[in-house]
Amino acid sequence: MEPRSGCPINAAVEVLGDRWSLLVLRDVMFGDRRYFRALLTGSMEGIASNILADRLVRLVEAGILTRGTAARGQRARYSLTESGIQTLPIIYALGSWGLDWRPGSDELRIRQQLMRDEGPAFVEELMDELRVRHLDAPPKPYDGPGPFERLDAARAAAAEQEHVD
Repeated sequence: MEPRSGCPINAAVEVLGDRWSLLVLRDVMFGDRRYFRALLTGSMEGIASNILADRLVRLVEAGILTRGTAARGQRARYSLTESGIQTLPIIYALGSWGLDWRPGSDELRIRQQLMRDEGPAFVEELMDELRVRHLDAPPKPYDGPGPFERLDAARAAAAEQEHVD
């Protein structure tokens, strides 16, 4: 798909500029949802199946996701490409803006807050871990829990705190 102009912002917006594409990428990255059904049923925002199918096709055509081949009766698994992994800083920037300027629950905001508190090196760790999960890159050793384990622990602690309050 050729962009309407040579402007790099336009080219990016044509691929990522709708609400659902970014939310699908969020769910693939942070929810490790890699199959159509998991993306459909795991969507907090309630994406419709036809919209999800369309966005998955668009993201595959744009080279952001790959769709694994599935034999008859099997489910196709979606994986991030390096281009898709490189959208994490964009998603991080949008989340940081939302953290500052939009309301939300502590449980859902805590991951973004942790990423902000940990800084750019943490975002790089997340990208490295996505390469392991999606591109079969060799894992990097961590002293202690990995980045996704830390995000999950922070979210679980926030959920527990919300139930106590």
